[in-house]
Amino acid sequence: MAFGRPTRTCVLLCFALVGAQRSAWSGPYGEALNKCFVKSATAADKTVLVQWMFTLYALHPDVEAWSKVTPEQRSARSKDTALLFQRLLTETCRKEAREAIHHEGLATLGPSISLFVDAAARESLTQAMAAGAGEMAGSLDQKKLEEVFGRSPQ
Repeated sequence: MAFGRPTRTCVLLCFALVGAQRSAWSGPYGEALNKCFVKSATAADKTVLVQWMFTLYALHPDVEAWSKVTPEQRSARSKDTALLFQRLLTETCRKEAREAIHHEGLATLGPSISLFVDAAARESLTQAMAAGAGEMAGSLDQKKLEEVFGRSPQ
């Protein structure tokens, strides 16, 4: 499949996906779009997002040496994520997306997408983070903590 020059909408959507247009404000139509994203996302959709985010985190210089993510894997996860958002915006949440863009402008996609990605990541990573936090807590010096906070009740 050959790709031509990206349209303005495509470029803005890509920026929105990585949070470049993230803002604290979202109007009622953007909120409705975000709710549609959250309500419509399957467990498989959330997995796609978490895997995509992992491939991006793996690019960070502080963790890059620990990661074995290949450029091909990163590209595949990016394509999966693009297809996910394409489906959500053009099929599943089409009505909400059209209304949000019509009433609040194309920039409303940024906050809606960012909130959705944040929610999916938070939900998907809760168990893994709890396990990791338990491991980290076992390495804390309990005596030093008790000096500061007092003895915890049993």
